[in-house]
Amino acid sequence: MDASSDNPLFPSSANVPEMTFKAIVLALILTVILAAANAFLALKVGLTISASIPAAVTSMGILHFFKRSNALESNLVQTSASAGEALASGMVYSLPALIIFHYWVGFNYAVTMLVGLIGGLLGVLFTVPIRKVLLTEPSLRFPEGTAIGNILRINAEKSVGLKDLLTGGAWGAVIALFQTGFKVVAEAAQIWWVREHMAFGLGCGFSPALIGAGYIIGANVGMAILTGVILGWVVGVPILSLVYGIPSESLAHPGQIAASLWQLHIRYIGVGTMMIGGIYAIIGLLRPIYYGIKTSIVSMSKFKKRGLSAILRTERDIPILRVFYGIVLLTIPAYFLLAHFGLNPKLSLPATDARMMVVLCVFFAVVAGFFFSTVCAYFAGLIGSSSSPISSMALMSLILSSLLIMLWLGRAHAKVEDIHTLAAMALAIMITALICSAAAISADIMQDLKAGHMVGATPWKQQVMMMIGVAVSALILPLILDLLFNAYGIGGVLPHAGMDPGQMLLAPQAGLMAAVVSGLFTHQFNDTMLALGMGLAILALLLNPVLQKRGFRIAILPLGLGIYLPISTTTPLILGGLLSWYIKKGLEKRLCNESKTVREEKEHQANQTGLLISCGLVAGASLMAVLLAIPFGIKGNANALRLLPSQYAHVATGMGIVVTIVLMAWLKRRVFKAI
Repeated sequence: MDASSDNPLFPSSANVPEMTFKAIVLALILTVILAAANAFLALKVGLTISASIPAAVTSMGILHFFKRSNALESNLVQTSASAGEALASGMVYSLPALIIFHYWVGFNYAVTMLVGLIGGLLGVLFTVPIRKVLLTEPSLRFPEGTAIGNILRINAEKSVGLKDLLTGGAWGAVIALFQTGFKVVAEAAQIWWVREHMAFGLGCGFSPALIGAGYIIGANVGMAILTGVILGWVVGVPILSLVYGIPSESLAHPGQIAASLWQLHIRYIGVGTMMIGGIYAIIGLLRPIYYGIKTSIVSMSKFKKRGLSAILRTERDIPILRVFYGIVLLTIPAYFLLAHFGLNPKLSLPATDARMMVVLCVFFAVVAGFFFSTVCAYFAGLIGSSSSPISSMALMSLILSSLLIMLWLGRAHAKVEDIHTLAAMALAIMITALICSAAAISADIMQDLKAGHMVGATPWKQQVMMMIGVAVSALILPLILDLLFNAYGIGGVLPHAGMDPGQMLLAPQAGLMAAVVSGLFTHQFNDTMLALGMGLAILALLLNPVLQKRGFRIAILPLGLGIYLPISTTTPLILGGLLSWYIKKGLEKRLCNESKTVREEKEHQANQTGLLISCGLVAGASLMAVLLAIPFGIKGNANALRLLPSQYAHVATGMGIVVTIVLMAWLKRRVFKAI
């Protein structure tokens, strides 16, 4: 089937079972699984994988065992299940900041749940008036939605790809069990030494989840991360150790020198780089922002003039008046949610001023939420939801909400010394979390609606299923986040004494949010390193026009991540990206003598195999980490299941190297075998 075809698999006149009991049950199960896996991955490395394709493949494989099943049921399953991945990114990119700057000592279940529920439902409703306009815009191809639609259309009666997904999941889970649980296989290895008053070192991570994620994000992003690693760790650590000096008592532990330099200096270089990258991305979005708002207004007027009975089944959305009433109703719990922070007596505001500030914050969250959701939905069509600028939108909304709060506090003549800055920072984070959750869901559901358009789904049923997925994800994610926090620690905060900092989840986006909001309210940035990172990003932007003529380009946000993250986290991402590049070149060489049609078909099949195996690696390893968090949380120790004593760490390191090489060789062999 041609992805550009306007003829759906099931025409609007077809009366086919769609929202069935088995589809709803399967959707709920996959929603929980994919939400848990992506919550861990987002906390670990600041990335999530698109859940729609593995959910679609899994649902087709399972529903294939039923006598009566169809592509519309599979489409609704993947629509709901993808909500777990999207909401995980929206919440994980923001809420852990409250723990990082010590406002929370753990995830507040009720508050965390309400943020996900309100923000997620708003995200679904925001896309209703813009659905038809964006789906019919010729310049928007919706790459992930088109891929899902083609999978559903071509494989409507057979389960293709499920074996690859499950096999990758098994590999990822087993390796993660022996790494994180039994400690028989090392998760990373590093070697550092001191010479001429400078610290030097190398390191590598062996996480199957991150290797799979690196394969998915590809070589271009991997190279940008590698550039950041070289600048931050290979170049930055020796220079900074020379500038700031090496304490004599640290000479026996040079690895601690590198860790200290990262904590105090290097990560702020990464923050500065990511800030400029985010601002640059937002500037590039001004035109589509204008277009998205304009098309939304036009779409609303068209829907208002038409009756529901005159609309084809395949064009029926949730009625626009219900959308409006739904948004208004959601402002009520949003008010009480923000009032929990805005009416804090530590802000030293009179009661009337505090309530007015909360009302203003709710209004800002709804208006900015629609604004940023439209942008992310537009970019989901342009470049895909996985590449949608959620981080940039979160950064922008955080800055604007912080300025709004500071201006209101100034208007109320609140003295700076009387303001408890943590309370004001927490309010800004909560507003950002609502907006970020809405934007993430909006980008994701537009891909699902594109897939639904290709198979002939009923839009309002997809929108309802996405709401169900949002509700389930909002109920389960607070428990998962708190479980992971108590098992591993987050962003430099360890909840129990004696925990292993090496297994801590860094939550890079939330760390960036915490650094930005702290800097805005307290002016306590590491200004020198921050300015250095900003200058580095500006230099990269200036060099890009020259580099593009030679076929290269530096992606600023991945560059900042390469500097910001530890080398043990970035290297497996780089390995996965390099593996995808190596396999791509190998495929080109093997298929060079084939006809164009045969070559494209085999390349697509090989790419699909590699993608599904990598998705399985990520999901399997991440889910194992979530399962292991249960005994770790109970024992308060991530070494509770250790089998190999720590004195044999060199054996575990050797096993880590061997397992990584075998895993990558196996993945390459499976992809080549697919053709």
